[in-house]
Amino acid sequence: MKELQHLNKYFLKYKTHLLIGMVITVVARIFLLFTPRYVKQIFIVVEKALDGVITEEVFKAELLEAILYIIGAAIIGSILTFFMRQTIINVSRYIEFDLKNEIYDQYQKLSLNFYKKNRTGDLMNRITEDVGRVRMYAGPAIMYSINTFALFVVVIIYMVNASPKLTLYTVLPLPILSVIIYKLSKEIHKRSTIVQEYLSKLSTFTQESFSGISVIKAYGIEAQTSMNFNSLASESKEKQISLAKVQAWFFPMMILLIGTSNLLVIYIGGMQYINGEIESIGTIAEFIIYVNMLTWPVATVGWVTSIVQQAEASQKRINEFLKIEPEIKNTIDTNTEITGDIRFNNVSFTYDDTNIQALKDISFSIKAGETLAIIGKTGSGKSTILDLIGRLYDINEGSIIINETQIDKLNLNNLRDSIGYVPQDAFLFSDSIKNNIKFGKENATDDDVIQAAKNAQVHKNIVKFNSGYDTVLGERGITLSGGQKQRVSIARAIIKSPKILLFDDCLSAVDTETEEKILKNLNKISKGKTTIIVSHRVSSAKNADKIIVLDDGEIVQEGTHDTLINIDGYYKHLYLKQLSETASNES
Repeated sequence: MKELQHLNKYFLKYKTHLLIGMVITVVARIFLLFTPRYVKQIFIVVEKALDGVITEEVFKAELLEAILYIIGAAIIGSILTFFMRQTIINVSRYIEFDLKNEIYDQYQKLSLNFYKKNRTGDLMNRITEDVGRVRMYAGPAIMYSINTFALFVVVIIYMVNASPKLTLYTVLPLPILSVIIYKLSKEIHKRSTIVQEYLSKLSTFTQESFSGISVIKAYGIEAQTSMNFNSLASESKEKQISLAKVQAWFFPMMILLIGTSNLLVIYIGGMQYINGEIESIGTIAEFIIYVNMLTWPVATVGWVTSIVQQAEASQKRINEFLKIEPEIKNTIDTNTEITGDIRFNNVSFTYDDTNIQALKDISFSIKAGETLAIIGKTGSGKSTILDLIGRLYDINEGSIIINETQIDKLNLNNLRDSIGYVPQDAFLFSDSIKNNIKFGKENATDDDVIQAAKNAQVHKNIVKFNSGYDTVLGERGITLSGGQKQRVSIARAIIKSPKILLFDDCLSAVDTETEEKILKNLNKISKGKTTIIVSHRVSSAKNADKIIVLDDGEIVQEGTHDTLINIDGYYKHLYLKQLSETASNES
């Protein structure tokens, strides 16, 4: 139960609802106990009538009175039981809501390293399947536990008052039940953990298969993928069956022990009645009803125990992520106006997950309103510079200064709100095109959206769709072509009119003519804004105020376009190569 202590704060939050539910539960149990008492009374009345102690009129009156009490108590008990379920089960839904939000908030805080080390399917499984199992503990398990405890206490009191000796024999099987539950619970906990791990593996496999369905079809490996899925599903099935086999022992054991109690009541009670130790045969009938009233609560002991064990296994998995301290922390509350001055001083950075050093002693500066272009081979560290400016990672050595302030001394939310970022792999959400563009500025008007799309040279493409800007995109923007996705992503960045614009090779999927038009618009939009363009095309970099060339994480060339094309090196060779390719294509 150690892992489930995390939920105590939520139980305290909703303590009023829980206390009301507990009171209703106790009162409901008391009303339901009218039935066995008045069944006993009916037997006594019948015995008196048979012995001629009371008249027929008195017999009918007392019989009717007992029946009305039973019906009335049953109705009131049922109504209270309804409110008991409404009160306590609702609490479990509140806790489910709060816990999902807590997990999601934690996911939002965690760095990119976390997402590189953990699969999407596993993240989804913990916030859905695992939280669902925890909700069963916070609702049904608690409700039935309170119900069982209240019923046991009240029933045992009534039973002891009726016949202490018969009560002792009736509850005799219960200690045996406790030992069985204890032993089975340990095994259930172990197997539940394994089951949840396999559910995460299944979620991850299916998520990756659906996301990469185009690759699977292109390579014609549907059959192999299905075989892999069947193999994983079969393993998961075996683990589920293994868990079910242990859980299957509960109900048969409950029925056996309750049946034993009934036999003891009939035999011991019958002997006591014969010996004159109990006054009426109705006491035996009363005890049989008591025992059967305990049947479901006792049976739920096993079910509740199973729920608790599964919930603990799930909460343990949830706690693993909740206990992770975010690597990127926002320790500053005050906002500072970001003007766009950026300076890298001897910055070095190594990725934790791969241990690859992406940047080595990098130094450069950009004044507010200037444009910097970064050129280099694949893997030279170009995108890493943009990630560090957005503080998606913290540097290992050196310093990054923005507005003459260390980057980690700036309010993180304020910093990122001042940046418009277009990643190399454009990511669009499964929403309308308009909302994807407005993602950069939620309060943007339709005119703002259209103007941003025009500046990104994608407006003409959008209006050709049947629903125009209201066209809903498929997952990851699969409805659009690569170039269209990049241009929508550019529109999303420029609509917010940020102080810093970061473009990570975002024109690689568009043709040269469209690139020229976009760059021309960006030159107008970026006036007064600090702009960094990462590209492998000289055409995207030539108009920048400054160009740096990276190779293996180091700056090997630096200057303007006119300066660099006159110096023998990577930039000049790239320029001549692309110039030759352009001439060849035109001819």
